[in-house]
Amino acid sequence: MRNYLTVDIGGTEIKFAVLNSAGNIIKKSKIPTKQNKEQFLSDVDQIVKNHIDEVKGIAFCSPGKIENTKIRFGGSLPFLDGIDFAEIYGRKFHIPVAVINDGKASVLAENWLGSLKDETNCAAITLGTGVGGGIIINGHLLRGTHYQAGELSFMISNLSLPRDMQGALGVNGSAVKFVKAVNQKVNYQDENDGLHAFEVIKEGVPEAVAIFHDYCFKIAVLILNMQTVVDINKVAIGGGISAQPLLINGINKAYDKLVNEYNPIIGSTLTKPSIVSAHFRNESNLYGSLYNLLLQINKENKY
Repeated sequence: MRNYLTVDIGGTEIKFAVLNSAGNIIKKSKIPTKQNKEQFLSDVDQIVKNHIDEVKGIAFCSPGKIENTKIRFGGSLPFLDGIDFAEIYGRKFHIPVAVINDGKASVLAENWLGSLKDETNCAAITLGTGVGGGIIINGHLLRGTHYQAGELSFMISNLSLPRDMQGALGVNGSAVKFVKAVNQKVNYQDENDGLHAFEVIKEGVPEAVAIFHDYCFKIAVLILNMQTVVDINKVAIGGGISAQPLLINGINKAYDKLVNEYNPIIGSTLTKPSIVSAHFRNESNLYGSLYNLLLQINKENKY
């Protein structure tokens, strides 16, 4: 038996799948995330019980900071604080259980089987409700002294709004907020319709194009700021909107303008990382959490 259960905990859905050690999905499903701790834990328990006889390990992915295997804060699900699934299910079933932050899972997935394969210095940026991040330096996942490296949503990107997260990247770099802004500007009823937002951008509607360029510039600034600190070779952009080639092209153009036109000294000094679309999108956490578990099982020292 070489199959593993992976559980990706999100603010709106819990995705779960059975995968083999090569990263092939055998089966998968999802359920709505309960916003009550007792109901939530009951659902997770049922998922595990339904699959425990067919797997040899469990990999969890969760929002929040992960201290070894204990969840801290929990991001959009604050009731997760203090929960340790490795302790709960490892002790109960005597199998390996691993837990990883969602941003870090994304970069592991891309480095294992995706757009960052074989890169030793790279990063994954996930554009969603907030901005998730994972960084690999010299072949090692950057966890940080306090397990919080890559928490890009907390980066202050607007110094004129330092209070209440209004100047934080999680707000200013939110893909959800960007899509809403475009649809609101063109008076479209479904504010969350990302496909429509990109349709009007492609059509060249001036107001939509202006919002798009501003958004791409913000992400380009983020990448440049990361580059000044960690000097990576490639960045994979993930999240639902990363499926749009227009976005990746827009970010690349914004980066080039930022360093070649606005700040040529930077362009002549710092090497630009390759900016590409992530291979995995909505399923990246399933693959990344599994890879994290496999590394734990094999006791490799790569990460």
